[in-house]
Amino acid sequence: MGWIKNWRRKRLLEQYAIAPHEWTSVVAALPLLQGLPEDALERLRVLATVFLHEKSIEPVQGLEMTAPMRLNLAAQAVLPILNLGMDWYEGWTSLVVYPDEFLTRQEWVDEAGVMHTRREIRSGEAWERGPVVLSWADVAASGHCDGYNAVIHEMAHKLDMRNGSADGCPRLHRDMRASAWRAAFQPAYEDLCQRADTGQLTALDPYAAEGPEEFFAVVSEYFFERPALLKQEYPAVYEQLAAFYRQNPIARLST
Repeated sequence: MGWIKNWRRKRLLEQYAIAPHEWTSVVAALPLLQGLPEDALERLRVLATVFLHEKSIEPVQGLEMTAPMRLNLAAQAVLPILNLGMDWYEGWTSLVVYPDEFLTRQEWVDEAGVMHTRREIRSGEAWERGPVVLSWADVAASGHCDGYNAVIHEMAHKLDMRNGSADGCPRLHRDMRASAWRAAFQPAYEDLCQRADTGQLTALDPYAAEGPEEFFAVVSEYFFERPALLKQEYPAVYEQLAAFYRQNPIARLST
């Protein structure tokens, strides 16, 4: 049935493509997109158009999402799949957007079988087989090439979940090897955890030490926002991400 989906997307682009002047404004406002060649920006515009029509953006708590806000969110959300395609975001349909950080309830069972509950303040989260939840304040704070990107962080979780629960290893391309991925990520993750546990300053956000899934999401943020720093700290991780995302941000940002 792929031809039907492609036909629908073609009709969608014919009727609802993001206007060039609107897209130019979005690109100009996001340092994250600076340096992308014209053909890449055009593919990004196509993906953002499809994203806005295939995903439902649902503001809550009185937040009003203007057209430029929606475009900003979509542009950042589709950057990771620029060279992968929209089908990599299959399996979920909505984004819930709060005005600011939000309270979430967490439940888990420990090794003794005891249920625990706690409440946490979040800037974003991705639910397996469910929506992406974001804080607009954090979306607006993303895309400035400072290493922080709440949108890419949650999109990375969604990519991680394509082959089951988030575990820090997404479904890899056929020309990639899980053994090479583990050889790059495991020692880097252990190094960051060791530094964080001993109170050392870390070049990357220490939140990455929360688990392998968070490490993948955080290094994905740095891959797009501060690629040179990531490559300096963990070159093997950078190379695996370049192979996975089919992008080389260092080349883009150095032009």
